[in-house]
Amino acid sequence: MSDVVHDPRLHPLPEPPSAESGFSASLKVRTGDVDPQLRLRFDSIARYLQDLATDDLDAAGHTRSDPFWIVRRTVIDVVEPITWPATVHQQRWCSGLSTRWANMRVRLSATHQTNPLNPRERPDGLVETEAFWINVNPRGVPTRISADGFDTLAATTDTHRLRWESMTAARSPEVPGPQAPADRGHILRSTDFDPLQHLNNAAYFAAVEDELLLHPDLLRRRHRAVIEYFRPVVPGSAMTIRRRRQGNCLQLWMAVDDQVVAAATVTGSGQDA
Repeated sequence: MSDVVHDPRLHPLPEPPSAESGFSASLKVRTGDVDPQLRLRFDSIARYLQDLATDDLDAAGHTRSDPFWIVRRTVIDVVEPITWPATVHQQRWCSGLSTRWANMRVRLSATHQTNPLNPRERPDGLVETEAFWINVNPRGVPTRISADGFDTLAATTDTHRLRWESMTAARSPEVPGPQAPADRGHILRSTDFDPLQHLNNAAYFAAVEDELLLHPDLLRRRHRAVIEYFRPVVPGSAMTIRRRRQGNCLQLWMAVDDQVVAAATVTGSGQDA
């Protein structure tokens, strides 16, 4: 796996074939989804993506043929921040696949409302996402997507030989460095784990949100978060975070028992959202 960090701005996310492509659903942003500045948090977006994927799988009728999927990577582009209150329209479609995995795009477009706690008018929000999903069997081993499932996913893309290319540095620096902050612990809660006894994808983004408290400038303009998952994290694990800021890019490595289990970057574009 490459340790080169690819500049996220060099990887634009593909457009949908049409406005009607894929699966769509709408929801309201709730107060539990936003930070004190009323911004929709990364962990909330990750939770939206998981719930939408479950609903999509059910609507397509593939809960029996292809019931188990794991996320290998999540990319979140905040083009125009989504804030509370708002109604979010979600559009999900496949942007590339192979026999065992698929890139799933989700566009979140928000119509902002006002209320006494947030009376100001804001531009409509727009967040673009793409997640690399792997089809697995009940033991968690990658397995072939069913013929019907493949046909459903292939209907929105001509990319049928999708290959993995890392967008993060899988190995952390050996030491934090003289100018870097010391490693910190991150407390994992019992509510962070899913029915498979693995750390929920949204919980990783909670660690990213904690770190962003020290880097609010990255959120003031258009920005992208990328997280890649390398190893499962089970209940009882103790997680340590190593972080490094270089220019407009924040890098994080999440480790358990001295092994990196996930790596993340948050990159500011330097352009107004």
